[in-house]
Amino acid sequence: MRIRHQVVTFDAADLAAESSFWAGVLGGEVDEDGDWHMVTVAGAPRIGVQLAPGHTPPAWPDGPVPQQVHLDLWVEDFAEAHEHVTALGATVLKAAAGSTSGDDFQVYADPAGHPFCLCWLVP
Repeated sequence: MRIRHQVVTFDAADLAAESSFWAGVLGGEVDEDGDWHMVTVAGAPRIGVQLAPGHTPPAWPDGPVPQQVHLDLWVEDFAEAHEHVTALGATVLKAAAGSTSGDDFQVYADPAGHPFCLCWLVP
């Protein structure tokens, strides 16, 4: 079996906000097709967004609606990445632990409430 593309798809009540957010994060474009948007980067599909009018955002970490899936995005410059995603509409859910070596991460929510992490290596 050969898989041509691997795409993670998010449910969202607001297709435009969700797909625009991920296109901005990944440096891609949005292809709209009714109740479905595909975020492409360099012509390749990367993130799908499906209309879910009754979507209830996850309430991470201990809320009544658990997280179902999240993305870990490894970045070279955390401060730059943080400014970029928050300017696009991300909100911080959990601040970085402040590790002095190894890995560190900070948890965010996208506009539809889906958690994702910015991760980086601490020298």
